[in-house]
Amino acid sequence: MNDIITETSLPFPLRARGKVRDVYEVGDDLLFVATDRVSAFDVVLGAGIPSKGTLLTRISDFWFDKFSDIENHRVESDFDQMPAEVRNFEFLRGRTMLVRRCEVIPVECVARGYLAGSGLKEYQQTGSVCGIELPRGLRAATRLPEPIFTPATKEASGHDQNIAFEQMAEIVGRSLAATLRTMTLDIYRRAEEYAAGRGIIIADTKFEFGILEDRVIWIDEALTPDSSRFWPAAEYSEGSSPPSFDKQFIRDWLESTSWDKTPPAPELPDVIVDRTRAKYIQAYEWLTGKAFE
Repeated sequence: MNDIITETSLPFPLRARGKVRDVYEVGDDLLFVATDRVSAFDVVLGAGIPSKGTLLTRISDFWFDKFSDIENHRVESDFDQMPAEVRNFEFLRGRTMLVRRCEVIPVECVARGYLAGSGLKEYQQTGSVCGIELPRGLRAATRLPEPIFTPATKEASGHDQNIAFEQMAEIVGRSLAATLRTMTLDIYRRAEEYAAGRGIIIADTKFEFGILEDRVIWIDEALTPDSSRFWPAAEYSEGSSPPSFDKQFIRDWLESTSWDKTPPAPELPDVIVDRTRAKYIQAYEWLTGKAFE
């Protein structure tokens, strides 16, 4: 099993350190380093998931290639083609992407094709999601009549907050909001159709976009198990919560403990780490048709 990389310290200016990703400045570009850190309930856990950063990077790479007609921020993901100063750090191989700097649009763009997560909770309380009225009597995991666009705020800490389209328009402007809605639903529909043929339901996903020279480009990660809710189609059943290809094993185990969801979190048992890693690998292999090495 590969070494777990949860912390990085590189001789480049540190632009940002998120729950999972470290971002450095390298020349005119940014270096995204996907670590093996894992978070649950907005807390970064002590143990990482081996290979997680590599898997997330490869999955994003796959989708950027597949939807190459949509401009994205990627400059280079082949480690051997990276700048020499980056290639000095072999541990970065496979888990890093050189990307263009841009103005990040301060809204999460979420597409939902099924009723789950925070969307389900909001529907059960109000009958709507982000101001979009839905038919009565829908159950957990119900496929929606058509995908919906449900933006959210980008919070520095804690959960992002769902907002209505009108609120988003007030933040970024109506014209840009409409463009982002169209792009989000277009990518989602195309990805959902492809994944269905690979035995995966993409219940929902979130995207981030940026502005580069007056153009809207796709940034951050692309349709990974960290940014999406993947379900195995063969195990899908409306009215119940299907097993997912992400860190649900971790959340379920943490819920079974007496942890109060404030740092520090309890140490994860090896069996939970192994099962979570296996799910990330399964998502990669099913989507790409390639064995993970």
